[in-house]
Amino acid sequence: MINSSTSILSIYVNWVHAMPIISAIVQFAILGTFGEVISKWVLNRNFKYPFSFAITIWKMMVWAILAIGIKYAFKGFGGYVDSLVHYGLLPKLGRFGNAFAISAFMNLQFGVLLVLAHRALDNIPETTKNWANLHKGIFSLVWFWIPAHTITFMLPDIFRIGLAALWSLVLGLILGFFNRK
Repeated sequence: MINSSTSILSIYVNWVHAMPIISAIVQFAILGTFGEVISKWVLNRNFKYPFSFAITIWKMMVWAILAIGIKYAFKGFGGYVDSLVHYGLLPKLGRFGNAFAISAFMNLQFGVLLVLAHRALDNIPETTKNWANLHKGIFSLVWFWIPAHTITFMLPDIFRIGLAALWSLVLGLILGFFNRK
């Protein structure tokens, strides 16, 4: 039982602080997979569950694997931008500029690898491999992920992975509308 002095937010913050990798895995496995479900619902204009149980588990595992890379990239690219500023290779950018720089460097470098890895992992259980429209995923790094992660990197570190996982759900909804039949 949660007492009155303990809020859901403090439980979340304590969980993320105590288990940064596990919390990233759980958040992305749930929200990333649900984003794919929503995308299919919107795309097909039908609320029938679009995946088998086995494919759902596979998609959750894929998102869990990606979450580990994302968690490390969030930490690493923050340090990367800080180092560039420290060595005079970037000016001091302020809060927004720093968040934008981290987002841009991360998405334009690591993001491409992530899109390719995601598609490759999605293809493993499929009988027909799907490499179509891969450019749309890569283009989403510019029109969606750089702005979304600019907002993400303006937040305190403890909330960044949670918001990034939520953004994956939002992108699923947007892509569902863009790709409607």
